[in-house]
Amino acid sequence: MAKKQKKPAKFDFMPFSEQQRRLIHWWRPGLRVAENNYVIADGSIRSGKTIACIIGFLTWSQEMHSGQTFILAGKTMGALKKNVIRPMLQILEAWGWPYDYVRSGSEPHIDIGSNTYYLFGANTEAAQDSLQGLTAAGAYLDEAALFPKSFVDQAIGRCSVDGWKFWMNCNPAGPHHFIREDYLTAEEMKKKKVYHLHFTMDDNLSISPKRKEEYKNAWAHGSVFYKRFILGLWVAADGLIYQQFADNVADYTVSSKWLAENQIMYAVIGVDFGGTKSAHSFTLTGFTKGYKQVVVLDEYYCKKRLNPKQLQDDFIDFVRRAQAKYKTYEAYCDSAEQTLIAGLETACIQAHVTIDIKNALKGPINDRIAFYNSLIAQGRWKVMKHCKHIIGAFEQAVYDDKKKNQDIRLDDGLMNVDSLDSTEYSTESVQDDILYIAA
Repeated sequence: MAKKQKKPAKFDFMPFSEQQRRLIHWWRPGLRVAENNYVIADGSIRSGKTIACIIGFLTWSQEMHSGQTFILAGKTMGALKKNVIRPMLQILEAWGWPYDYVRSGSEPHIDIGSNTYYLFGANTEAAQDSLQGLTAAGAYLDEAALFPKSFVDQAIGRCSVDGWKFWMNCNPAGPHHFIREDYLTAEEMKKKKVYHLHFTMDDNLSISPKRKEEYKNAWAHGSVFYKRFILGLWVAADGLIYQQFADNVADYTVSSKWLAENQIMYAVIGVDFGGTKSAHSFTLTGFTKGYKQVVVLDEYYCKKRLNPKQLQDDFIDFVRRAQAKYKTYEAYCDSAEQTLIAGLETACIQAHVTIDIKNALKGPINDRIAFYNSLIAQGRWKVMKHCKHIIGAFEQAVYDDKKKNQDIRLDDGLMNVDSLDSTEYSTESVQDDILYIAA
């Protein structure tokens, strides 16, 4: 007998702001803006645009179409389920609308009434292939600025049913991002019939003034992340990546005295393997209770060529040094080097060193950059003074000025991106859990 799926809790509706109501109802026949084919809701984080999009998309698709197919897409399938599907099912429960959520198989989808909503992740250029052959009456793309252009173009091409509408929401990126240039200039908005709604946190009536301040303080005022995530502006990223750290290095470096006053719950090792022009780098990062502080405790950096045995010996020494002081159970290694990882695992077993060696998650670099900029702005990231390579790497990291408006970190063989990578690998497993936690 198949296990019955647990129903989600009913959605707890809060009062909607004027901007949210505009997004929910813009499509209704008789309204002047209903003549548009696209709606794009952009702006700050936590501004209420996602919930308004979900409610608007659901009511539009159910009231204006029957027996049709729709596209629901997120940056990844996991992000879609977390940000869209979970609240959508809660809303359906609250409304009492029957639905059938088919999670498994090659075509996950939700049937609501006579309509079918197919679910897609759009994290690679190849993702567009999954849309081939589909005929849709509409689409909702969540976090659309993170999608490959090819997926957005393909999804638009799939919407060929009369009365189609295309819904997108996003946080802004650079000023020359394709979403802004292809849909949000005055010329393109008029030509493509785009309805643009800009959101700020003040458009979300469910957030308290205290929580708004905490979100605003999660980013250095004036930084590209503050301008994008709080002010909701399409601005370029250039110059130093960690400007606040570079300007105030002494505020973030600590000694053993600081450690004596702040207990480390546990620590994690990040490993980046060197190549022809790059270095082998290990980072030991510790976490205080409640993740209030994230602290680089130790580092290893070697740019000279090592044979596998030398690398294994150095790694074992580093793990032993870490475990002598802290609860250190995991190491996250660059997944591109499976042979080296297997060598470390075998060497640790033979040396009777117990450490769970895993593949680094290696999420988008800009997500990692945003994470560290947030911690730095909150004063929650510290580095032991002896970790000179990591201090220098964060102090000197810059955006590639030859690739303007692409938010690409400079990696020219001279910059120490190895220490950046190993440090990021050491925190990625808890990154999403602590990103917006106030100190």
